[in-house]
Amino acid sequence: MIMSTAVATRKRAKPAPGPGAAAGAGKRRRKVDSAGDRGKSKGGGKMNEEISSDSETESLAPRKTEEEEEEELEETAQEKKLRLAKLYLEQLRQQEEEKAEAREFEEDQVAGRLKEDVLEQRGRLQKSVAKEIQAPAPTDIRVLRGHQLSITCLVITPDDLAIFSAAKDCTIIKWSVETGRKLHVIPRAKKGTQGQPSGHSSHILCMAISSDGKYLASGDRSKLILIWEAQSCQHLYTFTGHRDAVSGLAFRKGTHQLYSTSHDRSVKVWNAAENSYVETLFGHQDAVAALDALSRECCVTAGGRDGTVRVWKIPEESQLVFYGHQGSIDCIHLINEEHMVSGADDGSVALWGLSKKRPLALQREAHGLHGEPGLEQPYWVSSVAALLNTDLVATGSHNACVRLWQCGEGFRQLDPLCDIPLVGFINSLKFSSAGDFLVAGVGQEHRLGRWWRIKEARNSVCIIPLRRVPAAPVAGS
Repeated sequence: MIMSTAVATRKRAKPAPGPGAAAGAGKRRRKVDSAGDRGKSKGGGKMNEEISSDSETESLAPRKTEEEEEEELEETAQEKKLRLAKLYLEQLRQQEEEKAEAREFEEDQVAGRLKEDVLEQRGRLQKSVAKEIQAPAPTDIRVLRGHQLSITCLVITPDDLAIFSAAKDCTIIKWSVETGRKLHVIPRAKKGTQGQPSGHSSHILCMAISSDGKYLASGDRSKLILIWEAQSCQHLYTFTGHRDAVSGLAFRKGTHQLYSTSHDRSVKVWNAAENSYVETLFGHQDAVAALDALSRECCVTAGGRDGTVRVWKIPEESQLVFYGHQGSIDCIHLINEEHMVSGADDGSVALWGLSKKRPLALQREAHGLHGEPGLEQPYWVSSVAALLNTDLVATGSHNACVRLWQCGEGFRQLDPLCDIPLVGFINSLKFSSAGDFLVAGVGQEHRLGRWWRIKEARNSVCIIPLRRVPAAPVAGS
């Protein structure tokens, strides 16, 4: 009885299966099924049963990856800020470097300009431009016709806008460089005219123009120096005092002080602005053929047949004498304050330095030889010119060309560059201030005489353009 009661109690304590239990089992099955479905979506059909125990942990993995991605995104943003900050700092640094380079460049330019000024004052400035010059084509040369007889001399205004030419026909013509037209003609004066002449009555041998372009001076075989207002070509006054033909004129740069020389073997000093005579210097043993001057209070002369080049120190009233040519020295031109170039009728061209009495460089037979075999003679050098403070020199003769030369380092060498074809006697040569053109005065006869006559030549002023080709860059620069 007692045993039956205990068994009944245990039977009552055991819960019977009912709808609640079924629901619990259903929940468990749905959970397992849902895990299985997730397994299907991730790994495929047959893998569902094998990964049932790890499916929940693997289902969390993508969320961890997203969190890591968010962290990585946050780090990239920080790195971006850091990168932008570094970039900004780098830009600032580059800008500062560029400013520093610009300042250094400006300082270098100023220093270079100051150095050039010092070298120019000392007469040692030598800009290298000769190698950049390209020989012009013959069709590029402009020919200005207006004189009836041979051109003897010419000058270019400081602004390079006009050219004054003079000739054996006793006239002076002012030309426009741009158009090539005549701006003014100063006609020949009639001999025996009473009062002050308004022109020349004999061959004009030399001209000079002041560095400010205000005064023009011209000298002739009648021993006269006429002073003109360059702008209007109005005659101002006449200097008399030389006892033979006036063969050379030059204004001191930056002033109105005028130097003149003559076949009377003297050098005279004048003041064009005050219409006054200053002094006379003597020293040459024969007729002086040419004269030139720059900014120093001195001038240089070519002594013709006495075979000397002389430098006249005006304040000290002293002179330096140089020897080197074998023939008559007919032309001379200053390259800078310390160096000059001269030409002679023995066909030689010489470069001089004031510190040496002999030429630094001497080029014999500069324009070649002419004549019958066995009787050859060198072509006379009838004119020389130099582009101021550079290594470019031009010479003229009557061998149908103007020859350009390059001066070597320290003016110790003279090398030919190119020939520019021009038929006739090249009686005068002048470079423009900017160095972009060269003007030649061409005649059928030599400016000082009538030893030869070239009939095919034309009495004219020729404007020769000088184009510059940039020098090739140095390898590795």
